[in-house]
Amino acid sequence: MCQHINPRSVATYLSGICNQLEPYFPNVRALRKSPLVTKTLAGCQRLRGVPTIRKQPLSRDDLCRVVAHYHGSQRYDDRLFVTPLLTGFYALMRLGELTWPDNPALQDDSKTTKVRSVVVSNQRYEFFLPCSKTDRIFEGNRIIVRAMDHPSGPYPHFVSYLTSRNKRFPLSRELWLTSRGRVPTRSFFIRRLCRFFPPSTRASLCVPAVRPCRDKSHETIVGATHATSVPRGLTELQTGVIW
Repeated sequence: MCQHINPRSVATYLSGICNQLEPYFPNVRALRKSPLVTKTLAGCQRLRGVPTIRKQPLSRDDLCRVVAHYHGSQRYDDRLFVTPLLTGFYALMRLGELTWPDNPALQDDSKTTKVRSVVVSNQRYEFFLPCSKTDRIFEGNRIIVRAMDHPSGPYPHFVSYLTSRNKRFPLSRELWLTSRGRVPTRSFFIRRLCRFFPPSTRASLCVPAVRPCRDKSHETIVGATHATSVPRGLTELQTGVIW
């Protein structure tokens, strides 16, 4: 059974099978949880389990490469790419919190960050992140990112992007907008990221992390938690973002 599919997927297949058989066999779910079935699944995972392949997270040096490449660029979409990249890295945000899915059926305007929630001061900027499927209490979060003395610091890039965005689309509600006035999609971001980093690195958009204020696990945009693996990195991140 496990020779053709990943053993971790077998339980999902069985759940679907039980759903189809339950009207005809009411006790099918009890049989699914029987010791014979559960121990068989556990044995399959041990015998034919596939090890987890973890991608290399991006580092501050990687961000500096991107910043240096787009230094001096006046293209609006270049600013749109760099600003969410840096913001998402230092704020430990998921890619889905900064972009829309490629599938139009999954795009939800209520989950997009609105420009009216942005507050910019001399030392930091902040905006409100609406609730999403990972927000258990559905109250959203206010993201506050401080200015920092580092080439990859997001503050000047955010201010530059916001100024350009407000000139182009003064009446639009969304914070993140492409040059066409649309919310950027996941593919918009990934295509540009692939220009700088190989597949083993760019897939680090799915590195597990924990947001203290949310008290749960999620996926970060570019593996910023890699910097928190040592005390120095943790201190740097704590001084750069507030939750």
